[in-house]
Amino acid sequence: MHAFRTAVEAGDIGAVEALLAEDVVFTSPVVFKPYPGKAITAAILRAVSQVFQDFRYLREIGDPAGSDHALVFTARVGDRELTGCDFIHVNEDGLIDDLTVMVRPLSGAHALAEAMGARFGDIVKEAEAHSA
Repeated sequence: MHAFRTAVEAGDIGAVEALLAEDVVFTSPVVFKPYPGKAITAAILRAVSQVFQDFRYLREIGDPAGSDHALVFTARVGDRELTGCDFIHVNEDGLIDDLTVMVRPLSGAHALAEAMGARFGDIVKEAEAHSA
């Protein structure tokens, strides 16, 4: 999904949030349960944008006119390099209703889990404030 990629690469989290459906479901690479809802998904993405360093997309996979897209990326968390993929599904309105992220290697996933875990209380508070 080119609009999502463009917004992420520009660091425009407001534009990213505008692409999310209200009922979007975010599936984390480091947490078992998915997170339903636009407010929590946007808060998570804002935090990830602060945790990831040297983030860049490498390529897009999928039919531009289709509903399913994959964006392969590379980033760093502290001294750990990682490669990942954003799997995106868009609904009939063109909004993202499913976002699943996967990362490798395990050491990168651990670094991401630790960095995000340290911020998770603030992420939840931000999501609650935006959904109230």
